[in-house]
Amino acid sequence: MPSDCPIHSDMRSPTGCPISARAAGFNPFSGAYQQDPGDALDWARRDEPVFYAPELGYWVVTRYEDVKAIFRDNILFSPAIALEKITPAGPEAMAILQRYGFAMQRTMVNEDEPDHMARRRLLLDDFLPENLAKHEPALRALTRQYMDRFIDRGHADLVADIFYEIPLTVALHFLGVPEDGAAELREFAVAHTLNTWGRPTPEEQLKISENVGRFWQTANRILDGMIANPDGEGWMYETVRQHNKHPEIVTESYMRSMMMAILAAAHETTSNATANAFWTLLNNRDAWEELCENPALIPSAVEECLRVAGSIVAWRRIATRATTVGGVDIPEGGKLLIVQASANKDAQHWENADSFDIYRENAVEHLTFGYGAHQCMGKNIGRMEMRIFLEEFTRRLPHMRLVSGQTFRNLPNVSFRGPEKLLVEWDPAQNPERADPAILSQGLSFEIGAPVRDNILRRVTVSAITADSEGVKRFTLSDPRGRALPPFSPGAHIDLVSGGFRRKYSLCGRPGADYEIAILREAEGRGGSAHFHDALKVGDSVQIAGPRNHFRLDESAGHYVLIAGGIGITPILAMADQLKSLGKPYVLHVCARTRAHVPMLTRLTDHMDALRLHLSDQGSRLDLASLTIEPGTLVYACGPERLLAALDARASTWPEGALHYEYFSAAAGMLDPEKEHAFTAELRDSGLSVEVRADQTLYDALRAAGVDISEDCGEGLCGTCEARVLEGEIDHRDRVLTQSERAGGDRIMTCCSRAKGSRIALSL
Repeated sequence: MPSDCPIHSDMRSPTGCPISARAAGFNPFSGAYQQDPGDALDWARRDEPVFYAPELGYWVVTRYEDVKAIFRDNILFSPAIALEKITPAGPEAMAILQRYGFAMQRTMVNEDEPDHMARRRLLLDDFLPENLAKHEPALRALTRQYMDRFIDRGHADLVADIFYEIPLTVALHFLGVPEDGAAELREFAVAHTLNTWGRPTPEEQLKISENVGRFWQTANRILDGMIANPDGEGWMYETVRQHNKHPEIVTESYMRSMMMAILAAAHETTSNATANAFWTLLNNRDAWEELCENPALIPSAVEECLRVAGSIVAWRRIATRATTVGGVDIPEGGKLLIVQASANKDAQHWENADSFDIYRENAVEHLTFGYGAHQCMGKNIGRMEMRIFLEEFTRRLPHMRLVSGQTFRNLPNVSFRGPEKLLVEWDPAQNPERADPAILSQGLSFEIGAPVRDNILRRVTVSAITADSEGVKRFTLSDPRGRALPPFSPGAHIDLVSGGFRRKYSLCGRPGADYEIAILREAEGRGGSAHFHDALKVGDSVQIAGPRNHFRLDESAGHYVLIAGGIGITPILAMADQLKSLGKPYVLHVCARTRAHVPMLTRLTDHMDALRLHLSDQGSRLDLASLTIEPGTLVYACGPERLLAALDARASTWPEGALHYEYFSAAAGMLDPEKEHAFTAELRDSGLSVEVRADQTLYDALRAAGVDISEDCGEGLCGTCEARVLEGEIDHRDRVLTQSERAGGDRIMTCCSRAKGSRIALSL
């Protein structure tokens, strides 16, 4: 039995580890998991992030980094069981399937390499953003047509009236499948879901098997027609043509299995995701009203809905050899249920993980679409449909509300989530188009792909401005409607946007209050601080992005040394406040030219016992040579470049990982194409190669290729755009990595750093 097993009971996992009562009682087919799987597994993320569930015979994985790591390595963690029946069928049910000739084998979601990527490359083109835009006008027209049917009725079941039928119609059109028999496909898709991911009784299995068998026959009859006449338009016709060109890659058995699988997946996931999004937004009325007022936020809102209420809850993998996940031993052949819905609420990855925030800039990092080589190819079709639905409904029915008293009822299964009904109502007399028919001809067109970061901005009011210290002003920012702004953790920052300037400032106020930032007026800067000092007045409306935290405080250490230089006190002060509230021992070193140049001096009185003030005019400079750091102590620093460079050099004698710092200025200039060279980025997780031009950042090239990777600063200051390097030498230009981290050669900040040679291999 492993020595680190924390829980003792009579039940044992396949590796001999005791199973806790909660793990033993985990049943995903009913109860809290069916209502909200992310919330239902909060206990696991906190106490048992990887646990064995004897009810399923699976290891359940709940944290973000573990789930992403499993998706990343599709050799160690094979997708072969992704379509395996989670509840084995009995002999009578199997006999029914055999009678229909059911022979589901490998599809794009459950096949191993190298077959998977060879097929994916041949069949990817139709899913690229530039090839999806042509579908938008027809989708918008179809949405308006369906809404016209009930706009004056005053009530609707959005699932039955629009959210099921349109994704199905779009899917059939995209695939090239005739719409005849579309109603029957719904019954088939439900049967396929329960057959593969549900827990039907033996009696229910018989009926389900009949429908699955009929589904198989219907799908193959459609495919037979395409094979006989392969010149039609649509992705399945292209699959047939690729089969004719490359029968050894796109095999006939693959086509037949894929035909059935994609008929179910192509519309069910989008239909459920859309219903989930409307359920979530209408239950968060403030967010719904903000979208009505500012539809530019719709792409961001879609990603946040996919994060907190995605339609794909969990996927499955099998370990091809003995390994560990999250420190837990997994045996060869161990089956894993990797719960994306739980990873999407992991507080170790997300700021305010449990909050629904349509302004969350990194919501695109959700794992609802999976990650790596098996990431959902249809993600951008789903995004496009959800955005158009939201844009049309917020414009035409902003006053729509949920019918009270209804509950969220889902088809009981482990992997997919969506309400059976979604009842809404409104007063037709208040429909905006009755007063202004011109709105019927309006509509926003969103760029295909992940949201544009610069559009995700929250409007706030400057409620106070205070002269603080020499050259520094403090600004208090409040919600214009008097609501609480999202909470933030020590080290977090916001972007302040006004007058054409966008700059980052650490939040230095007290938790739970309005946001407070301190800005040093830089005479030799780029103009942002001068504008904020000179132009902003109390009562002004400005915009912010965030909060985000790339300088997070690890609260588990035994002792802390905090070091601030000048305006660098802003994130450090928030950390000191937190450590004091936790009763943690800390020393706070503050460096400045004179006492008059110490920002937030009145606030520092809260930390007099820990404060060490170093003033140049008094000759009391911080002596780094005498600063000794023992194991168990963490150092957090923010300040000018010379201070942080000296600390980085001094840290070479400290315990590994003791020093954490944040720059507030960038050293790298703009990209100069005449001094750069092009290179190739090989994306090992995705099986793609991306060409990076001399006039293009690596980040921009990745986004152009459809890779969803986040970026914040764009200057190599924050670490958001980091990618793991597998091969190739790096031209480091960031201000994030320490000297030892750069020497490791396995991390690159894609917004600014480049390959030194002609090729670099990334784990993306």
